[in-house]
Amino acid sequence: MDADIDVGVRLRAVRTQSGISQRQLAKRADVANATISQIEAGKLNPTVGALKKILGGFPMSLGEFFSEGPNSERDDIFFRARDLIELSDGGVSYRQVGHDLSDKAIQLLHERYAPGAGTGRHQFTHEGEECGIVLKGELTVTVEEQSKILRAGDAYYFDSSKPHSFKNEGSIECEVISACTPPSF
Repeated sequence: MDADIDVGVRLRAVRTQSGISQRQLAKRADVANATISQIEAGKLNPTVGALKKILGGFPMSLGEFFSEGPNSERDDIFFRARDLIELSDGGVSYRQVGHDLSDKAIQLLHERYAPGAGTGRHQFTHEGEECGIVLKGELTVTVEEQSKILRAGDAYYFDSSKPHSFKNEGSIECEVISACTPPSF
């Protein structure tokens, strides 16, 4: 996750601002209460899939979770590589263009998957549509029961309310540019 954001501290802040207990959040997100407790205590670093599932209990997107809220960058047109917001850590990197997307129509991501890395055991669902193009390597994209290995130049487009997941089963890093509308990932 973003190196500047402590996921546990941020999760606790969001949860308390929402006025719900750990137990209530766990029930809403369909995860164990201990999971929420361990994340907030800094004893467990959730996968992207697990964090996305937990944030569904608010509901809140990963982009909103890592956003520092409305700021002067809302009207920026150009973004340097260092300005992209990192929404994950470990073997998967999601770098978002722009900070606060609350009034935007599109979420654009530069994704990287290390060999063997993926979105986790749980499939994602979120409102809207999602598409992407593989720039390098290969990526297994699963939407509901359909699965396909995509290679450089291949693309995908689907209704993101359908359960979906991504995994790099190749031997080199996979690089993808993706978009989601509305910004709900």
